[in-house]
Amino acid sequence: MAGINGFGTQFQHSVDSTFVTVAESTNISGPGLSREALDATTHQSPDMYMEFVGGLKDPGEVSVDVRYDPDLHDALIAHMDDNDPHTYRIVWPDTAQTTWTFPALMTGFEPEGPYDDLLAASLTFKVSGKPILGTLEGDIEE
Repeated sequence: MAGINGFGTQFQHSVDSTFVTVAESTNISGPGLSREALDATTHQSPDMYMEFVGGLKDPGEVSVDVRYDPDLHDALIAHMDDNDPHTYRIVWPDTAQTTWTFPALMTGFEPEGPYDDLLAASLTFKVSGKPILGTLEGDIEE
């Protein structure tokens, strides 16, 4: 397989149970999943090797670079000002239209206005809970 072109990936926000695209994205990355490794080593661990068991999982962050439109500034800042997670999803451009849906808090908003390029902004979201893998047709996992 040669790979899948990333063009067409969407970052969306749930508004009244309907998902709408958040700005014009140019790059989407994450969630960056990670997990703690808990040290389970004892004096009886075989051959003096450390042993580990899985600990808590961190759902990570999602970063989205967008074309910044100052007319949409209030909508973006409303996400930053809210203390409760909102529901977001990433829709991947594969044939199944795979999705990752998750609650998240906006933790970063950084607009920029370079003299030689378009207005842009970097948005950062801290995922709160397990991302749900699915498709536009329905969830793949519970």
